[in-house]
Amino acid sequence: MMLKNIKRYLSLVVTAAVATCAIAQGTVTLDSCRSMALQNNKELRQAEVKILGASYQRKEAAAAYLPSVDLEASYLYNSRKLSMVAEDQLLPTKSFNLQTQQYDFNLAVNPMTGEPITTPSGQYVPSTVALLPKSALTFNIHNIFAGAITVTQPLYMGGKIKAMNELTRYAEDLARQMRDSRVEDVIYDVDAAYWQVVSLKAKEDLAESYLNLVESLDKDVKRMLEQGVATRATLLSVDVKVNEAQVDLTRVRNGVVLSRMLLAQLCGLPVNTVMTLADEGREDFEPTLRPTEIDMEHVYKTRHDLQSLELATRIYEEKANVARSEMMPQVVAIGAFHMTNPNTYNGFENRFAGAFSIGAMVKVPLWHWGGPQNKYKAALTEAMVKRLEIDDAKDKIALQVSQANYRMQESWKTYEMTRANLEKAEENLRIAQVAFTEGMATTDEVLTAQTAWVKANSENIDAQIDLRMCDVYLSKVTGNLNWNTAY
Repeated sequence: MMLKNIKRYLSLVVTAAVATCAIAQGTVTLDSCRSMALQNNKELRQAEVKILGASYQRKEAAAAYLPSVDLEASYLYNSRKLSMVAEDQLLPTKSFNLQTQQYDFNLAVNPMTGEPITTPSGQYVPSTVALLPKSALTFNIHNIFAGAITVTQPLYMGGKIKAMNELTRYAEDLARQMRDSRVEDVIYDVDAAYWQVVSLKAKEDLAESYLNLVESLDKDVKRMLEQGVATRATLLSVDVKVNEAQVDLTRVRNGVVLSRMLLAQLCGLPVNTVMTLADEGREDFEPTLRPTEIDMEHVYKTRHDLQSLELATRIYEEKANVARSEMMPQVVAIGAFHMTNPNTYNGFENRFAGAFSIGAMVKVPLWHWGGPQNKYKAALTEAMVKRLEIDDAKDKIALQVSQANYRMQESWKTYEMTRANLEKAEENLRIAQVAFTEGMATTDEVLTAQTAWVKANSENIDAQIDLRMCDVYLSKVTGNLNWNTAY
């Protein structure tokens, strides 16, 4: 996966470099705009970082299967020594009695009576004692050092480790699906801005052609006025059309400049970047996609938003498994090597000494007043909610696809009608111009024909661009938008 991302990034860099060179040469294609937008989009960069973070979390969860090794060390200073007794101790002694074959205390005996001597409190008085000095039971604990290397291996955690691994894997896939969904949004925005520029540029050329037509007609009317075959009112009506054409041309040119700024901003370039689009000047923008029967099952499998909901559902199901693991027994094996100074392995010694220890720990939940059970049920309800959201999303997607397909069909019909109207308008304009030259048509008839020609051309441009956008939108909502070549 990492190698695939590297290859994709390098391909994107190369494509963007080619696009930059194309800008320098003055011509930019749609694919170049897509590549630049995908490379420079900040939200996509954030999405890539989120994918990277999710992969680290997945690796973190996988590490829970392996034993953990920890090193611990500590130091403690005590201001006083440790003494086991308050003062010197006198301990009674015993001697072996041959008659009883037992050890008897050595007691002081009254020589008069032969009885053991007792104190006023009734305790016997030993005849001999063993001295245990306080110094022998006083230990130097001013400086205490301790260290341990511990190895912990989970044996059974109630399924929590497996659930966490599945959860993080789904989370990584979810981050990737969200990135892909954002990629499609960026491509759709870039395509809309790109074809907007192309549309306005075509309308700019149309506005210039219309201005040339009315200016030519204005010159003809002025000559006719000089010859006395036209009226001042006719000239004024033509002048009004000239002024309107100039205003329309200025408005369209401003729209071209603003739309170029928007496209440059989406591509991550300075807004004042001047670039000529490869599709400028084309007379036919007819797309290749035709309305067809749509397999909704295929749509459900390819839609990133629906796949995101599926992954979110699985994540909540794994969260429920994590909650359930808290009700299960947990078994952990532990091994450790620990050292202390001072140590008590051979008396009390102020030096380092250590030992190994191996053991196991078992934790069995018994009674928590229903807390873990309710937590598990709450997690299950969240998964159920996501399942219901999937069903609702499928209904909305089906409606969205049907509307997009219907809009595509309507756009085709509109395009075919505008193309037929354009042919009629061109023929009508030609006839009107010829008739005007022969003196068989009035100025108003020519102006009407010119206006109809401009309107037919404008509607035909809008229909072609609308077809392009319907093409992209239908591909997007059906999950067939091809963007791997651009990203």
